[in-house]
Amino acid sequence: MDRIQAMRVFMRIVERGSFAQAARDLQMPRPTVTHTIQELEALLGTRLLERTTRHVTPTLDGNAYYERCVRLIEDLEDMEGAFRGASPHGPLRVDLQGTLARHFILPALPEFVARYPDIELRLSEGDRMVDLVPEGVDCALRAGELKDSSLISRRVATLEQVTCASPEYLARHGVPRSLKDLGAHRMVHYVSSSTGQPYPLTFIEAGKARSVSLAGSLTVIGAEIYTGAAIAGFGLIQVPRYRIEDQLKKDLLRVVLPDLAPPPMPVSVVYAQSRHLSPRVRVFVDWVNEIFAASRADKRGRVPRLRRAPEKAQGAGDNRG
Repeated sequence: MDRIQAMRVFMRIVERGSFAQAARDLQMPRPTVTHTIQELEALLGTRLLERTTRHVTPTLDGNAYYERCVRLIEDLEDMEGAFRGASPHGPLRVDLQGTLARHFILPALPEFVARYPDIELRLSEGDRMVDLVPEGVDCALRAGELKDSSLISRRVATLEQVTCASPEYLARHGVPRSLKDLGAHRMVHYVSSSTGQPYPLTFIEAGKARSVSLAGSLTVIGAEIYTGAAIAGFGLIQVPRYRIEDQLKKDLLRVVLPDLAPPPMPVSVVYAQSRHLSPRVRVFVDWVNEIFAASRADKRGRVPRLRRAPEKAQGAGDNRG
């Protein structure tokens, strides 16, 4: 029995809570996964997993063994990489917020693939904060302040935000010049995926954040329709500027209250606290940080083409983003 492979199989079953899901993730036949765990339990002389018709959970011994396996596998990958000078390799599962991915990540992604050709990248898109370990996700890119203290995060950017509305809406309701003028205005309500409640509008006045909730006839979930609702004249919205640059140029939207701008929106890469930062996750996090740094250096907020690094180089939610 390949003990290292058996550890990897066991870890994936614990993380996915399923033999079938682990087999799909590892691209192994289901019977092979089952046989591997049977051999591992026989070798250790203890039961590692409790099996039911719907779910698989680790026993007390299984939990202790899992924690040891995580440390050993991550240390092994670090050691092998250091001695061989090898590029990180293996599957990397990343969940991305859609608009961030389309504007910043996807245009530069060929550079990451060229730099780390041995990483098997698997991307998913969602606005909700995924439950990383049970869903088999290594890390996620999210916008907004993070509420989940069980996750480790690395902030990679802060995005300028603006308050805006369509010209037609402003023609009907007037252009607000101060917060007092907002009493005559309406807003598009954007629902938080974590709380189920609409976000208020937030402004920085005299160095302090002030939140304002206005009436509105439309509530949305989703960054694209949030912007679309403003273009259709349903009221004020607050979004990162990068997302509406084209709409501003085409005069589909106009910025209001520029001297009372919303707080900048943080962007972070998050990963589970129970894991060491694997080489695959480390280089992806560093690369994402590089992408946003390059974008900050470009005055128009574009993502400049990055120079290809040597192949052996190594490095370590608000859903309106």
